[in-house]
Amino acid sequence: MATFYQSQLAILVFTSAIFVLLQRYLLGKAPQYGSRPEHAVGPAVVAKLTKQYLWVYGLAMGADWLQGPYVYSIYREQYSLSERIVALLFVLGFLTAGAAAPPVGVWADQYGRKRMCMIFCVTYSCACAIIQVPSLPILFVGRLLGGFSTAILFSCFESWLVSSANSLSLSSRDLSTILGHASFVNSITATAAGVLSNKLVEYSSSYSSPFLASGALLLLNLVVIWASWNENYGGARASVQELFNVRRLSNAWSVVCSDRRLLVLGLAQTCFEGSMYIFVFLWVPFLQEAAPSDQTLPLGYVFSCFMLSMTLGALLYNCIVSLSQPTSPTEASSHDHTVTLHAKFSSAVCMASAIAFVLSISTESEHKRFWSFCAFEACVGMYYPVQGMLRGKLVPDEHRATLSSLFRVPLNVFVVVSLMTGVASARYFVLSVCAILLLLTAVVTAASFLGRARSLPLASLRAQ
Repeated sequence: MATFYQSQLAILVFTSAIFVLLQRYLLGKAPQYGSRPEHAVGPAVVAKLTKQYLWVYGLAMGADWLQGPYVYSIYREQYSLSERIVALLFVLGFLTAGAAAPPVGVWADQYGRKRMCMIFCVTYSCACAIIQVPSLPILFVGRLLGGFSTAILFSCFESWLVSSANSLSLSSRDLSTILGHASFVNSITATAAGVLSNKLVEYSSSYSSPFLASGALLLLNLVVIWASWNENYGGARASVQELFNVRRLSNAWSVVCSDRRLLVLGLAQTCFEGSMYIFVFLWVPFLQEAAPSDQTLPLGYVFSCFMLSMTLGALLYNCIVSLSQPTSPTEASSHDHTVTLHAKFSSAVCMASAIAFVLSISTESEHKRFWSFCAFEACVGMYYPVQGMLRGKLVPDEHRATLSSLFRVPLNVFVVVSLMTGVASARYFVLSVCAILLLLTAVVTAASFLGRARSLPLASLRAQ
């Protein structure tokens, strides 16, 4: 069995290398109409911002991926906690992330995205230290810190990038390229982190060693952020007494309600990322169920294949964007060109993900399920730069982190409800529901962005 997955890993590595070369060729051949207006910055500034962001983002995601494969194992196998307690720990993390999302976004917009990213490094490294202590109350505290850190990770880093790009007058193409590179870096980092965490466990005979390595990366990242990033903010600074900033949250929600396209972005984030988190809990039993009972799945190789599939998705996104460059200066300067392209992309990604889930639950073949899951991971690699680009074009800068965090509230509720209803015992039903929701999202996205007259760009609006 291991031979099959090793061969698939080799195929994915070879295919990724081909797509890297294709991407470089297409980027060099892409038309430059309007890609750099007269007031835009030069390549050196773009390269500097890209380097600043990718180093920090890669270290942050690498620290997160190092923990991923062994969170369950350290609780269940090393500390011998019951399945119910382990499930409760996971649910606590998601609930904390959901509850922390709105205030985290507000704090980032008002007190600085760089500052919040540095706080992330501190709190997440503390969580890595706390998980070394086999005491249930302390482990609960660690999950609280982990959930809070997750809320920062998936809102503040991207907000810093988009705000910095806007302040430097980067073109849409430049921002799209950086987001595509970030997704590619995330995929490569995840693949390397999976292999490294497996080796650390082999050498130390302890599931806690990847968490120590993760903490070290986070402390390194803290220094890198402090030394290389500039601070940026979202809007008017509020008083410290407004802890949860209800007025600001209300203003941000009013912006969402002013155009249904932002509601659709929130729907896409809830359904797609919720399905992604559910998939994390389901892929192992799904493959084990289809595999011969006398054989053990090489989960490390499977995980690496999934991460390389995500890499392929990111590379495919960059290639398609390069092939879809505007054909005239007038089209290049149009806000609608970028939004329409990425709306089509978003709808297609959700549709393909739904098809992948349908195929996985309609076959008993282990290999067909494996490739269906690889297809879904490729969609994940395309999803993040697509969604990031749409948010960058449509979300007002002063509310960027706030809205990003608000969108994560229903996402975490969706995941928590799924976990508490017994995902493992109803996995066919859960994946079927995910497929239906993704299909609905694809249709709604197409109807909202492409089926009506465009409204004014929301990025030009400002909260009153």
